[in-house]
Amino acid sequence: MGRTCLVVDDSRVVRKVARRILETHGFQVIEAGDGQQALDACRESMPDCVLLDWNMPVMDGITFLRCLREEFGPDEPPVLFCTTENDMTHIARAIESGAQEYIMKPFDEEILIGKFGQVGLL
Repeated sequence: MGRTCLVVDDSRVVRKVARRILETHGFQVIEAGDGQQALDACRESMPDCVLLDWNMPVMDGITFLRCLREEFGPDEPPVLFCTTENDMTHIARAIESGAQEYIMKPFDEEILIGKFGQVGLL
């Protein structure tokens, strides 16, 4: 069985694009539409990595990330933050809160897979 990636985004389109790319590279994809769903999914079965959107209803990405790190420790699973916000304060906050990497939206296969490679997932 391949590794699992939890894709957390309130956009079905983004989740579908990410799923297509990741499945091509042997990942099994679990989807969540907001941070609360994502946290529930992690409690149920911890994925090997998380691709995380920033702006979502119910619970946003940064809140989810902080809850995840608080509950499960600082390093596992690796989290790649996905955001349209490209200012450094946002990125610094994501890394500070426990993300390993960040990806700018819109992303393509090359960008996504490149980042997954950087954090040692491929």
